[in-house]
Amino acid sequence: MLLTILDYTGTFVFALSGAAAGVRQRLDLFGVLVLSFAAASAGGILRDLLIGALPPAAIRDWAYPALAGVAGLLVFFCFPLVHRLRHPVQVFDAAGLALFAVLGTQKALLFDINPLAAAMLGIMSGIGGGMLRDVLLAQVPQVLKAEVYAVAALAGAAVVVAADALGLPPVAGVAAGGLLCFVIRLLAIRYGWRIMTARWPGTGDGND
Repeated sequence: MLLTILDYTGTFVFALSGAAAGVRQRLDLFGVLVLSFAAASAGGILRDLLIGALPPAAIRDWAYPALAGVAGLLVFFCFPLVHRLRHPVQVFDAAGLALFAVLGTQKALLFDINPLAAAMLGIMSGIGGGMLRDVLLAQVPQVLKAEVYAVAALAGAAVVVAADALGLPPVAGVAAGGLLCFVIRLLAIRYGWRIMTARWPGTGDGND
């Protein structure tokens, strides 16, 4: 039940990030709602398809589209309040990334997926919604840039896998992994942490 509640929470915050990005791009109400649902559900649907949890929870359970719709409406009609948060899309996205990465990993483990694959599925669950959101807005997905994004999800997923291997309660692993992922992502935003990129001729280091 606790994991389900956390999954609902992740859906809601990712939906907020999708809706906020849509409002900032001046989309109409329908576009904002579509972006809200896409950001909230894409990663979870992909995860469930790959582990055989069919039909995917985001389609089977009415609460997921309902939460995405509520988040979209909230942001659309109350965006000035949401905008008071510094970098609202990035904060909501960091929270959604953390929750989906660790919950995706834990759900994969519950389906007897091997630890390495479970971690990869957790990462895909965490980054899928953000990638689809950015693609629909004709932007290069954050995960494909030099930003510390997927690496944060990997750190959170690794904690969940390690906790499972040590026989610790799932809630402990999920909480620790989610917090680590969230903190790493926020610190990366705050301090501009970036991953090395390929060096082009005539440029400086790999971060140019």
